[in-house]
Amino acid sequence: MEHNIAVGLDIGTTKIVAMIGRKNEYGKVEILGIGKSKSLGVHRGVVNNITQTIQSIQQAVQEAEAASEIKIEGVTVGIAGQHIRSLQHSDYITRANSDLVIDENDIDKLINQVHKLVMLPGEEIIHVLPQEYKVDGQAEIKEPIGMYGGRLEANFHVVVGQVSSIRNIGRCVQSAGLNLEGITLEPLASANAVLSQEEKEAGVALIDIGGGTTDLAIFRDGIIRHTAVIPFGGNVITEDIKEGCSIIEKQAELLKIKFGSAWPGENKDNEIVSIPGLRGREPKEITLKNLSKIIHARVVEIVEQVYVEIKNYGHEEQKKKLIAGIVLTGGGSQLKHLKQLVEYITGMDTRIGYPNEHLAGDSDEDVTSPLYATAVGLVLDGLKRHERKRIEQIEEKKKDDAKPQDIIEEKPIKERRSFLDKLTERVKDFLDNAE
Repeated sequence: MEHNIAVGLDIGTTKIVAMIGRKNEYGKVEILGIGKSKSLGVHRGVVNNITQTIQSIQQAVQEAEAASEIKIEGVTVGIAGQHIRSLQHSDYITRANSDLVIDENDIDKLINQVHKLVMLPGEEIIHVLPQEYKVDGQAEIKEPIGMYGGRLEANFHVVVGQVSSIRNIGRCVQSAGLNLEGITLEPLASANAVLSQEEKEAGVALIDIGGGTTDLAIFRDGIIRHTAVIPFGGNVITEDIKEGCSIIEKQAELLKIKFGSAWPGENKDNEIVSIPGLRGREPKEITLKNLSKIIHARVVEIVEQVYVEIKNYGHEEQKKKLIAGIVLTGGGSQLKHLKQLVEYITGMDTRIGYPNEHLAGDSDEDVTSPLYATAVGLVLDGLKRHERKRIEQIEEKKKDDAKPQDIIEEKPIKERRSFLDKLTERVKDFLDNAE
């Protein structure tokens, strides 16, 4: 594949999406092809049936290849699921020589120290995100490189996940005949797709309501401050309708999409839907008021859990206030009157997030649906990764061609490798050695 084309693979609980994107000359992303299949082997964001997941991935990939006439080789995959949790941690290093300025190596040393934290069995650190630094006790430093100081400390946002779940996803991707190019945290991918830089600066909570899980990512001053995965999503709502109205799942899902509303007040008592009975049985009559009462009860529960996480981050402190409020995305955000309900429960401004922030203007309406926020984010991530690789190759080539005295000035261009790149490499190594 060319370097300016990337593929995002969103392995969700209800659907698996493969999306092919290319950067156009204006720096926007054109979506060339999209394939989706029903996700059969995934429960609450975690793979629980390898064979079925591999088949679903292959189906989605073939569909995307057929739509775009491009052969897919490597993909960027998102990880989420109920095993992801996050914590805050502070750490410091004492520098041997405070006459030298702080450089990349000091920061890497500090970050590597955080990786020595002891986790629960089977858990591993996925992401270490520095929040702010202190140099010799001077606080609120965003970028300490180039400063003098003996003691460098930082607050970190640490994201932790189960290493077996991540390896299983890697295994599925490889067994489907694909190359694992990168791993990204899904809440981060969705955030890249739907949030603007201004919102991230002002403070915003992104709530991605998927089928099996609801992901939360909180940004403030342009930095991610808090992440959480809540093990409920659209499927529990469907499940409740199925139980509450004694109908089959397919009918419950259709009812939710067509007539569902998160706000029971607006349905009249006499609005009724008739559902065909199973094989020769009488049809069932369901009032829309009852339907929205069932939906309302479950949605309130999900939103309240998310709100607890927003409060845990400290939204109620003046300094940490989220001025841009809440952005809802994911398939579950399409539920009628959800925006009003979220505003009512949290008292925060809310909008629905469409992944059109970085897409080319003539993109298909399907693609800009909140359903595809994560997939678009993964494509963006893949493109960024390719770009970085290209810059590194150019740097290497320059180095090879340059005379020794020219090399010194070239240093600051190289972007720090994110921890996910290292994680991707570790998962790849593990899979290669496991065969």
